[in-house]
Amino acid sequence: MENISFTLEMGIVFGLLVLTILLFVTEVIRIDLAALSVLFLLGMVALVPGVAPIVEGEALFSGFASNAVIAIIAVMIIGTGLDRSGVMNRLADLILRFGGKTERRVMATTSGAVGIVTSFMQNIGAAALFMPVINRIGAAARIPRSRLLMPMGFAAIVGGTLTLVASSPLILLNDLLPGDVEGFGLFDVTPIGLALLATLILYFAVLGKWVLPARDPQTEDPDESRVQTTSAWFREVYGMDFGVREARLGEDSSLAGRTVGDFEAAFGVHVVGVTSDDETRIEPNRDVELKHGAHLAILGPVTTIEKTCDSTGTVLKDELDVFARVLSARHGGIAEVIVPPGSELIGQTVRDKGMRRTYGISVLRIQRGDDLIIEEVPDTPLKAGDTLVVHTPWEHLQALEDNRDFVVVTSRYPRRKQEASKTHRPLAALGSLALGLGLVLFTDLPLALALLGGALGMIFSGVISMDEAYRGISWKTVFLLASLIPLGLAVENSGAGEWIATNGMQQLEGMPVWVLQVAVFLLTTFFTLVMSNVGATVLLVPLAVSFASVAQGMGLDADPRVFALIVAIAASNSFILPTHQVNALIMDPGGYRVADYLRAGSLMTVLFMVVSLLVINLIF
Repeated sequence: MENISFTLEMGIVFGLLVLTILLFVTEVIRIDLAALSVLFLLGMVALVPGVAPIVEGEALFSGFASNAVIAIIAVMIIGTGLDRSGVMNRLADLILRFGGKTERRVMATTSGAVGIVTSFMQNIGAAALFMPVINRIGAAARIPRSRLLMPMGFAAIVGGTLTLVASSPLILLNDLLPGDVEGFGLFDVTPIGLALLATLILYFAVLGKWVLPARDPQTEDPDESRVQTTSAWFREVYGMDFGVREARLGEDSSLAGRTVGDFEAAFGVHVVGVTSDDETRIEPNRDVELKHGAHLAILGPVTTIEKTCDSTGTVLKDELDVFARVLSARHGGIAEVIVPPGSELIGQTVRDKGMRRTYGISVLRIQRGDDLIIEEVPDTPLKAGDTLVVHTPWEHLQALEDNRDFVVVTSRYPRRKQEASKTHRPLAALGSLALGLGLVLFTDLPLALALLGGALGMIFSGVISMDEAYRGISWKTVFLLASLIPLGLAVENSGAGEWIATNGMQQLEGMPVWVLQVAVFLLTTFFTLVMSNVGATVLLVPLAVSFASVAQGMGLDADPRVFALIVAIAASNSFILPTHQVNALIMDPGGYRVADYLRAGSLMTVLFMVVSLLVINLIF
């Protein structure tokens, strides 16, 4: 086998690859900003004396006009329309009705359903949609949600292998294949995805008892037949001795003239109700002025409330009087909501957003992984995956269930009966989905153009507006993908891919093809865990194709098309760490630790690889 000389251009590309991985792993800057920075550096190579441009001219920005990027945008819009129409909520209600009461049956039903749903919408959206359903089912069946959320989350990840539009790696696949390699059809990967989904369900049905933790049973939510006081809720669920006490500002109270925000900051309590000018306000704004004669409903540690009232000359009442009805457990209480990836709240603070004024909720604490944020709640920038513990009227919490910036975790609380089901042109949404899939299946149009037809159908039929379509797009993902595609071209153009493949083959010389496939699968899995699945796909598909081509030259039956598919499938093998967006989303609500992912995900990672390679080799 002929050796390939190492060149300066290859060294530059390897340096950019290492920089990309370091930026992604350390997250010293946002990964989309990191990708844009690498794109800029790739273009700046042209200024280095004696080095030819690795990616020239328009090719440097080809990612922004690629078929894959447009297809991903279209899929996001279609998913937004399906969510907005209420189609997915109806499906969730059916699962809630027929899912059964036993742990295995509930797990199998919800995991299977979320996997199927994910085949036509982003997995993070499907997981967010099913989280409240899981909580409601778990509470009704008295099953800890930690026994249900992880199987559901893993199923959402596996569902990304069911169709060619189910995940970013598979959408990218055809665009990354060389021109002389045949592309894949919409359902070519479906047998692989179905086998993986069945394996996942069987795995948790048989071994779930041992690999899943049993924490946080959801039997303590207040509902219409069993309500609790706020203080009992805090004690039992959060271990915090909070309560709601009512007080009146007498003529001697030093609180008169101060604002709600000043009062809360000074004494570490929360004002959840105030009477002002004969008006009762629940979750009042921070700028509301306290006046003599006003009544306050104060939430906080009971001893702190008592000391505060004593030191400020405020009259503390023995029981709720003015606020007895509006602050009863039947009308409001404590709830949990999560900030999902893609939320407009990310990067903003509770104070900046004006949570009380905008949403009618008081944020009491922020749970971020193992960190509990209490003192700095108003001024802490929110991150994806943050769990917010809030005090709110139930009607405001119910309104948040339709807000894409939140995932409402608390599921059993007194809901107001609605006059109509939460649907908006469901038939039009299903018709638009059918249009997009029909164009993919029965025409020779490019995948992006066919899916764009379905997305336009959602807009023109009135399912969503153009502004809602824009909000449904994860621009972070778009820029990440568009910026990394030229780096993949650089690996190919510089010869770095062929150099790695040739040297790798020398190390694996004499090995059968299946060993090479396992090596590619494991390499992709590693890259997916430490960076993004998009980045891993863009970087490794060209390498895998080169690897297979070199193997062919040695007389082995290594199909470049199969090796590229292995990379795209392996990019969904993200179970052993909470680095995947779905795993991060379910971590706090499920009470999971990293050790839980390692325990449940390790064997699933091996099963995923074995089943994938078996089915791929049987079919292709």
